[in-house]
Amino acid sequence: MLDELRRDVLKANLALPRLDLVTWTSGNVSARDPETGLVVIKPSGLQYDEMGVDDLVVVDLDGAVVHGYRGPSSDTLSHLGVYRHRADVGAVVHTHSPYATAWAAIGEPIPCCLTAMADEFGGDVPLGGYARIGTAEIGEEIVRSIGISPAIIMRQHGVFTIGSSLDKALQAAVMVEDVARTVAIARGLGTLARLSEEEIAANHSRYTTRYGTATASAGVTPAGL
Repeated sequence: MLDELRRDVLKANLALPRLDLVTWTSGNVSARDPETGLVVIKPSGLQYDEMGVDDLVVVDLDGAVVHGYRGPSSDTLSHLGVYRHRADVGAVVHTHSPYATAWAAIGEPIPCCLTAMADEFGGDVPLGGYARIGTAEIGEEIVRSIGISPAIIMRQHGVFTIGSSLDKALQAAVMVEDVARTVAIARGLGTLARLSEEEIAANHSRYTTRYGTATASAGVTPAGL
């Protein structure tokens, strides 16, 4: 099971530079094995194009290395702080994607002014307080401030996203950068118009309960129903 998870975590990590979500050695992806509770995470300070499955590090929830010959990411305690308090989280992604991190630099949440944001995040992309890198405090702040959103921007730091699976956490990382760019451009063009709470709730409910199902198309009733 861990061998398969290590391969999946490697694949997710290698997607980060391909999707322009990280530069150099920054960023990291981890995932939790549901059977053992062990966490597979990117090693510290290794170039992505040099990374193989044997370079990934397996740690327990206290941060002790269980398998691997490299040091785990400097953000390991941040990831573990999420896993310890959110049983529903199976994967964590951390990036410094430029537009989302720009919002972190100015210390503002990303306002929910697009239906795509309501769909994916259920409201504003929240802003977490500043916490020092390499401590469990970041994970604790993520849990405290992320709410129902799968993404949070941490003040003067970067982006963390969570999901029940690697695909979900990676999707949130891609989506938060996309909307961060669009909203930044929109604010340069004029005044942002935030969606009403009613419309945010309606869009989020539709997206989370009906999107991708047989009943998603308006006015179409599946056979037999």
